[in-house]
Order: sequence, then structure tokens, then C-alpha cells
Amino acid sequence: MRFDVITLFPELFGPFLTSGVTRRAYEAGLVDVKLWNPRDFSDGSYRRVDDRPFGGGPGMVMMAEPLTLCIESIRASRQADAACGHAAAPVVLFSPIGQVLNHARVEQWSASSGAVLICGRYEGLDQRFIDTYVDCQISLGDFVLSGGEIAAMALLDAVARLQPGVLNDEGSHQMDSFNPALDGLLDCPHYTRPEVWRGQPVPPILMSGNHARIERWRREERLALTQRNRPELVQSARTAGHLCAADETFLADLIENPDQDA
Repeated sequence: MRFDVITLFPELFGPFLTSGVTRRAYEAGLVDVKLWNPRDFSDGSYRRVDDRPFGGGPGMVMMAEPLTLCIESIRASRQADAACGHAAAPVVLFSPIGQVLNHARVEQWSASSGAVLICGRYEGLDQRFIDTYVDCQISLGDFVLSGGEIAAMALLDAVARLQPGVLNDEGSHQMDSFNPALDGLLDCPHYTRPEVWRGQPVPPILMSGNHARIERWRREERLALTQRNRPELVQSARTAGHLCAADETFLADLIENPDQDA
């Protein structure tokens, strides 16, 4: 898959694309990332890409023309790469009005052929450009960043780690929070050596060697964490028919005795 990223700060992506476990996806070409700076498509010696908003007000607005020329160049490049299936791609803008990114949407992007990602800056983009070119908008949540680069990196990282061979353990991502393999619940706590750290022991059940009991303990920990922190996810799992009788009994007891340990 190929992602074309439109950004005024392509240098921000250098360390991101060459660090951590997900670099394997980029180095192997599983996720091909190409960076485009709209300043390269602006007129004048100042390479201007923004101007004051009509109607007054604070800040600056990114101009439509440099972004349009950038999009057209990307489409020509992808057309030349059509043998790899990269010709057509949705244009994505990271914006507060977009759909909040979640695991299900990440899985959809991870199985796609990619997209054009626009990292806005300043007060935003000229609305005429958005109306003409943007296919969908994505938000990370109810807060505002100084630019879309961090949001783009979040999407690229989430997509990259789902590609085959990127994680050391192929089944690792299936145990992530929100994954369907966990019925959409949060993941349970994890422990490693030493067995006692500063007076705090590992839960004895994890040292028992009884795998059935360990799995039940992990299930109950997931249920407890999710009920306490994201109860709507428990309700979604219930609606989907993913909770068994033992799960419901545990949850009922947890609600009646909320201070008890899982």
C-alpha cells in the first residue's frame, strides 16, 4: 500500500519512519510512504502557502492552489505506479470534525491500497479545496493539535504494525485492546521478571501453570478494566453476543461490589 503525505514539515517524518518495530513495514515496502511539501508548488521566492482569512479574524489559512497542484502531482505519480495498484486513492484530511479513529477503521485502512493524507496547519485549509478534493476526514479525539503530522503518524503506525511480519510475534496484535479477538475489550495487565518487585509480587495465578485458570483470570481482568474504564465497550460486547454466562455472573458481582479485586 502507498500513503502520500502532504505536509509543510516533511522532516518530522524522518525519525518516525526509521525507528521502532514499525520501520520494518516501511523498509520492506509493505507501507510505502511518500512525502510532499506544498511549498514546492507555490509561486514566488517566499514559497507562500497561506494567507489571511476573508472576513477577518486571527491566524492564517492554507491556500487552495498550492495544495491542488500538489494533489495533481501525486495523482500523476500514482498513475505512473498503477501497475502496483496505486492509481486511485482517497484524500484524507485530519480535522476536528472527522470521524474518530478506532481499531475497526485502522483495520480497514490496513487492508486498503493506501491514501493521500493531508496534514493541515494554521487555522485550516481553504474550504473550497476541502469541498473539491477531500473524501473523508479523521480525528484523533476532542482536542486540537498544531498540525496534522502527529495524526498522520498515528494512522501510519497503527496500519504498519498490522502488516504481516512487522511484529516479532504474529499473534501479538490480536491481543491488543479493542481487537475482535478480545471481543473488543481492553487488554489485561501484564507482568514480567522479577517475581517480586519492591515488595509487590506477581499475581499467584500467573505462576500456577494452570493455563485454563490463567486464561479465565485474564478474561476477568479484561472485563473488570473495561467495565470500570470503558463500560460502553462491555455493552457492545454484550450486544454482539460475546459474553458468556460466566462473564455476566462476574460482571454482576463486580457491579454489586465495585471495590473488589478482579
